[in-house]
Amino acid sequence: MSTEPDNRPLRNLDVVDEDTARRYPQDGNDGFRDYSEGSRDGVREFYRLNHMHQTVDFVRETRDRYLPLRNREMGIWEAMDFLNELVDDSDPDIELPQVAHAMQTAEAIRANGHPDWFILTGLVHDMGKVLCLFDEPQWAVTGDTFPVGCRWSQKIVYPEFFELNPDREITEYQTRLGIYEEGCGLDNVLMSWGHDEYLFHVMKPWLPEEARYMIRFHSFYAAHREEEYDYLMNDHDREMFRWVREFNPYDLYTKCDTPPDVEALMPWYQELVDSFFPKKISW
Repeated sequence: MSTEPDNRPLRNLDVVDEDTARRYPQDGNDGFRDYSEGSRDGVREFYRLNHMHQTVDFVRETRDRYLPLRNREMGIWEAMDFLNELVDDSDPDIELPQVAHAMQTAEAIRANGHPDWFILTGLVHDMGKVLCLFDEPQWAVTGDTFPVGCRWSQKIVYPEFFELNPDREITEYQTRLGIYEEGCGLDNVLMSWGHDEYLFHVMKPWLPEEARYMIRFHSFYAAHREEEYDYLMNDHDREMFRWVREFNPYDLYTKCDTPPDVEALMPWYQELVDSFFPKKISW
């Protein structure tokens, strides 16, 4: 029997990003919200599966499977072409290819005078979604991220679905610190698995630390928007989260129906990519 209905509740992954932008409007009202109203049924099912399956054991096993990186050797533009396959042409809400969405983010960053590495981060930040092409289910690719192995914050989207998670029965995992120590630093924390954590490891050799923080934690909304989990951070994390918060509006609010002129922009972005990356990198 096919598991497709369980693994793919969304017609395409951009639906989660659109729902996130709705939950975090630009008006600066970042308080705790009722996430249950206004979300598509597919989004609720997505988070039900995500919160049920993102356990400590799952994260450790998946990290062991993907790290070190040994799935494929490919270049940045080849990865972008793969991402285009994730767009469902039957979905009337999504009309632009992934390269257009990536350039929309990067162009908004570029227009505000940020350095090249910041612009490049906007271009590549969602490339970890190639995990879908390695047959990972959607709930292990996208969505809000959070620590595993300690008590879940009630400010994580749809916290009620954590009742389905087997880690609920492990007493140590349901304490404030869980398996961690106060101020241990996020580099020592197991985050739920998805495109953020995966791409962070892919980009380690090629991008500066500020960019790597943006990539690794741009979906960690419980921390950078709700100010949860500060007790797991060290001072360096807090300083670097300034960059995560700087990046967040470009991630959420730059998509629109007017496509960038990809053909005209491509030479500039090809030169930018070539200045940071070799022809092939490990995925």
